[in-house]
Amino acid sequence: MTDQPLVLGIETSCDETGVGLVRGETLLFDAIASSVDEHARFGGVVPEVASRAHLEAMVPTIERACREAGVTLRDVDAVAVTSGPGLAGALMVGVASAKALALALGVPLHGVNHLASHVAVDIVEHGPLPEPTLAMLVSGGHSSLLLVPDVTHDVRSLGSTIDDAAGEAFDKVARVLGLPFPGGPHIDRAAREGSVTIDFPRGLTTGRDMERHRFDFSFSGLKTAVARWVQAKEAAGEAVPLADVAASFQEAVTDVLTRKAILACREHGVGHLQIGGGVAANSRLRAMAQERCDAAGIELRVPRPGLCTDNGAMVAALGAQMVLKGRPPSNLAIPADSSMPVTQVSA
Repeated sequence: MTDQPLVLGIETSCDETGVGLVRGETLLFDAIASSVDEHARFGGVVPEVASRAHLEAMVPTIERACREAGVTLRDVDAVAVTSGPGLAGALMVGVASAKALALALGVPLHGVNHLASHVAVDIVEHGPLPEPTLAMLVSGGHSSLLLVPDVTHDVRSLGSTIDDAAGEAFDKVARVLGLPFPGGPHIDRAAREGSVTIDFPRGLTTGRDMERHRFDFSFSGLKTAVARWVQAKEAAGEAVPLADVAASFQEAVTDVLTRKAILACREHGVGHLQIGGGVAANSRLRAMAQERCDAAGIELRVPRPGLCTDNGAMVAALGAQMVLKGRPPSNLAIPADSSMPVTQVSA
């Protein structure tokens, strides 16, 4: 294993400071410092608060990752960092830190795409990615279907959200139901006590909408439908069955996501589906995806929940693949690109 590159990955695209260490295709340690509690009282991530939290957490998180992995910074062969997309200020903290480390250590720097990193992290969980792979990324900011012939070089967008991403819809519906931020885990837990009794809409799945947006997603209408349903109950003086609303909303989201993912696999002749992003930790999504993949003869790959949310391991995993495949490193002038397209794997 000693001849495999040791890559340190830094992730600061949103509210979590992640530092991962990957040697080859083996995860040594993944350290995370989250500022989610600081944002909870605002009901969402505050960019300035996130940036300040990254500044305060960066050095301690790097030190903890090295200590727990049993390595020193002098052992690092390359540094990888999320250069986009994400919150501009938050990205700047990570990119500046990675540049300083790479320069001080005299090692290559790889600025990588946040979304491609979510695909690459499955390598440290389940081994090399089949080529091509069909990846579905679902998080607070993204709902995307990607065809991935080579995660280090060739990522193609098949579809994405045209309004609210799935994770954003979870947060907004949680707020309607009086549940804390972030909404995904709380809706998931509430749904386990409820039943799917309400037929909420499935956006972009029928008629001309499906023809024009075959692999795109829309959850804004669903979010609005839930809010109006709850408001109607309250206006009538009736109790809102929170668990049933959570279960019915969750069912609508996971139905659309998995239906389109399976369709994309079939139409592109891909026998593997990989799911990543924070919403991939949702228990119903994982179960429905497994059921539908089994029925369609498609192999499903989903990292463990801790690797689905933003983390440094995913950045280190993609960086390690860059090194192993001989991809050219980035230069020290790379920017923090908040709108970096998913088709641009590296900066």
